[in-house]
Amino acid sequence: MPKPIEYQDAPEEVRLVYDDLKATRKKDWINNFWKVIAHHPATLARLWSAVKQVMIKPSAIDPLSKEFIYIAVSVTNNCRYCIASHSAAGREQFKTA
Repeated sequence: MPKPIEYQDAPEEVRLVYDDLKATRKKDWINNFWKVIAHHPATLARLWSAVKQVMIKPSAIDPLSKEFIYIAVSVTNNCRYCIASHSAAGREQFKTA
């Protein structure tokens, strides 16, 4: 697996996506999922745009249910990283629900 690209080492186009990630999610850090995808800035930007449309934009499905769906898909795909990540996000959503 490629080494994650940290903010201070990222090119400007990646930093712009990182900044949007942090602002949108109201977090001061970027997880390794995004840092590894940053090796291909166009894919990083495209994927973040798609995730914002699905996970952030208001829809008929509430945010907690979206995380439950992500957890189910992650379990089906046997992705321990995704299970952990979406379980943590689901716990955060549960606190605010």
